[in-house]
Amino acid sequence: MTIHFKNIAVVFYLFFFHIGYAQTPRELRSWLPDASGWTIQEDIEVFNPDNLFDRINGAAPLFIENNFREMTSLEYKKGDDYITIQAYRHASPQDAFGMYASERSSDLAYLPIGGEAQGDDKILYFFAGNIYVKMWTNSNDDITETIRMIGKSLADRIDSEAAYPPLIQLFPERGKIPHTESYVTSSYIGHDFLKSVYSIKYESSGQAFQLFVVDGATKEGTEEVLKKYYTFTKQPTDYKEGGLLIKDRYNGDIPVVWKGRYIIGVFNENGETIADAGSYVNELAAKL
Repeated sequence: MTIHFKNIAVVFYLFFFHIGYAQTPRELRSWLPDASGWTIQEDIEVFNPDNLFDRINGAAPLFIENNFREMTSLEYKKGDDYITIQAYRHASPQDAFGMYASERSSDLAYLPIGGEAQGDDKILYFFAGNIYVKMWTNSNDDITETIRMIGKSLADRIDSEAAYPPLIQLFPERGKIPHTESYVTSSYIGHDFLKSVYSIKYESSGQAFQLFVVDGATKEGTEEVLKKYYTFTKQPTDYKEGGLLIKDRYNGDIPVVWKGRYIIGVFNENGETIADAGSYVNELAAKL
């Protein structure tokens, strides 16, 4: 739907509010900075999980999987040129980060905007708070500085202290492969019961692997996850907190530590045994 700015108040009741991160379409528009020669358009388009397909079609399922709540589409114009801004609001900051991380591209440069950004001379993607922002232009002029100025200003208004999720920041630095941090809402390594998973890719002693944390929200929630995993692997369910070895027939042996609401483990895509697995798992577990 298209909403005219002066009438936007009539749809406030439709908006989902996340405590501490409540950005309505009206707020987002008011936070856009002036850009010389450009006019901020008054029309605002708003999409929800029911009609997001109308705008982004095949990409919509991944957004919805990452707890998408609402997308606000805004635009600057200068003659026939435009700068489009799509601000995707998610249920939580980690969901917005997870969506951004899933769309990282090796073709784009990393930029210090929001919690992290990628872009070139025509596009800019970043996350801040519980919002994932995508910007692009059709202009043939070099307006890189303008796009980045708008993006940084908007990111600072959304969340001036945007950063990776706190749990991601606890992961060990040694051997970490930059810009491989991720957050997966469900179906980590192919299992639908592995939800709310933080992970980073590493390389140590010539071996590549992922260090991950499953957040079960409570000790009981994590125990239920382990019950499903052990049922899948047909292992005895007499496990208790501490070090465990999950014999996953599709992903190889996965050493983990169960600590309260968390499962901390190491996974290798080829099912190899990782020599340093124990040191990485225990180092991270000690911080949780």
